[in-house]
Amino acid sequence: MIDRRNWLKSAIGGGLAAAASLSWNRVEGQEPDQAAAKTRREARRPVLEADRQAMRPVLEPWETRLANDPQIERLLELVRDEHKLPGMIGGIIKGSALVAIGATGVRKLGETDPIRVTDQIHLGSCTKAMTATLLGVLTERGLLKASSTLADVFPEYAARMHPDFQTATLSHLLTHRAGLPPNAANWWRLPGRTPTEKRYAALEELTASPPASKPGTKHAYSNAGYVLAGLMAEQVTGVPWEILIRQEIFTPLNMFSAGFGPPGAGTTEGNNQPFGHHLVKGKVEPIRHDNAACMGPAGTVHCTMADWAKFAILHLRGERGGSKILRRETLRDLHEPPRGTEYAGGWIVVNRPWAGGRALTHSGSNTYWYVTVWLAPIRDFGILIATNQGGDAASKACDQGVGALIRHRESAFPG
Repeated sequence: MIDRRNWLKSAIGGGLAAAASLSWNRVEGQEPDQAAAKTRREARRPVLEADRQAMRPVLEPWETRLANDPQIERLLELVRDEHKLPGMIGGIIKGSALVAIGATGVRKLGETDPIRVTDQIHLGSCTKAMTATLLGVLTERGLLKASSTLADVFPEYAARMHPDFQTATLSHLLTHRAGLPPNAANWWRLPGRTPTEKRYAALEELTASPPASKPGTKHAYSNAGYVLAGLMAEQVTGVPWEILIRQEIFTPLNMFSAGFGPPGAGTTEGNNQPFGHHLVKGKVEPIRHDNAACMGPAGTVHCTMADWAKFAILHLRGERGGSKILRRETLRDLHEPPRGTEYAGGWIVVNRPWAGGRALTHSGSNTYWYVTVWLAPIRDFGILIATNQGGDAASKACDQGVGALIRHRESAFPG
């Protein structure tokens, strides 16, 4: 995952793209509803995962005319060449459509196969907004509340939790205020056969010792917090996070390409997708690898940029009403950080002049890819950028690419 401390400092501090607790915090102090908690734990709905290869994609109207925009390609090529990256893809959202997209560079360094606008990209920590959205769905159904605590949702584990962790809430987890460390000691070596079993093992490991800070008092970015938030969803439904996110997020939004692991994983065309890249002894090397699967809720989703745009549009326009998934009030809560902080439900929320005020942003990286999203709800547009390399150069390039596309949007798509 990316070095979030440095990225947060950059995003909040103010570069061009310099550049989420939920308003659910209003109820964090309430006592958990024990009767409701018991009902929730009994309200499990096991489902079978749909075969992604058998699903028929439903295209949005704008997808049928989506093509590589030469102007965006030219702008991205300047950035890609300056930072010596394998490939880049960028897109501009206006209203309810991805109105422009471009790609430049190659899928794998040392080869000539070009990266395409239809290729899958790895979202890294931009998965977190999807997990938060899923938790929003479950709260609307009454299976969870923002004030649901770890002890409330996992009563069979409560006695083994440090007392302070027993009071950590779902809201604390989603806003990085639960006092958890950035990661488990070793995600790859957690006991268990399945990602879900490993997440339960992580729950025991992470909550046995005292928290770094009392839950609710301090922001500290934590992949572990989102893993446990995803586990809350699994606990109250009896369904693995990987199935839930596909059933409740990907399918309703027609995100046919979305999956888990490196681009191409889980499909018959795995070798027909871009490689990630990383530095090995000072040399950039291609690799097809990802975070441990049990980290899914914190950052293992891949999809095409068009499908990522569908999710971004949900958050860009959802507060206006008419969302396919959530009520506007829930989306508003997901976009509202606790007082004195900038992190809401999977989004950093800041003010930017070019956005006309409030903007939503996040970046993600599994260290082999890097992506950045910026949304300007007031001006009704967004920018998506991805490169198939991780590291500082990729981070700087994505920020620079966002700036270039913001300027291009102002001239090509005014209003």
